[in-house]
Amino acid sequence: MFDLELLKTFVSVVDAGGFTKGGERVNRTQSTVSQQIRKLEEQLDRPLLLRQRASKHIQLTEDGERLIGYARRLVGLAMEAHNVMQSGQASGVVKLGVPEDFDVQRLMGLLAGFARQYPQVRLDTLNGLSVDLHAQLEARDIDLALVKRDVRPEAGQAPSLASWPEQLSWVAGSGMQTIADPVPLAVFPQGCIYRNRIIHALEAAGRTWRVAFASQSLVGIQAAVSANLGIALLPTSAVLPSHRLLRPDEGFAAVPPSELALISASRLLSEPARKLTEYLQQTLSTQ
Repeated sequence: MFDLELLKTFVSVVDAGGFTKGGERVNRTQSTVSQQIRKLEEQLDRPLLLRQRASKHIQLTEDGERLIGYARRLVGLAMEAHNVMQSGQASGVVKLGVPEDFDVQRLMGLLAGFARQYPQVRLDTLNGLSVDLHAQLEARDIDLALVKRDVRPEAGQAPSLASWPEQLSWVAGSGMQTIADPVPLAVFPQGCIYRNRIIHALEAAGRTWRVAFASQSLVGIQAAVSANLGIALLPTSAVLPSHRLLRPDEGFAAVPPSELALISASRLLSEPARKLTEYLQQTLSTQ
């Protein structure tokens, strides 16, 4: 194994162009620097620098040229690790699955807030329906996922790291005052919890329906409702000023809330994933 202190001295001498200036960079005397370079050469059993008495400048041997690139990377990585540990900041990559129907502005606000607190952590997001995100977790393609799901009794609830209730509202465009059967729907693709809820609720009320608009995008569903293409069942947080809430006396009874749950591929979370979990637990609880 390489001695990082010796490699650091080696890099300093090469980058400074001499033993004296290199010693200044590592706060060592010229004689100490010479001894460390000699020790490194002895460990490798080959010369790294050509010493020319007539010149103050040093020159790399062929072996020294091969080593210097590796030495810079090893020393740089060691310094990076040291700085991270000293700062107490997590670093690495977290792959987060996010529902297609999650509010983009809300998501960007969450991720921006986390990035400010943990600039060393890179967030990779993957969008999909909640059923697809479960499959991505099982395949270990993502570390964490925010999924939409029904609220069930605690005994039958799948484990989660945290969960937050989402109140759902029936919405229509302001220009859609009369809604006759078959009720036009603006819905997400099959497998979406909101689509299942809206269809089951209408059929339970004895009403017929038709899919007038379908999209994987929350923005698309919101725009379709605003344009009076159809009605939708959305989280209250996603209701726009151009929407109007539908009332029970119009045939749209209140539906039970769903929940947003944070689930993981493993209970043994990496440090970056643990920090993101703690951040989401705190931030989403206050929204």
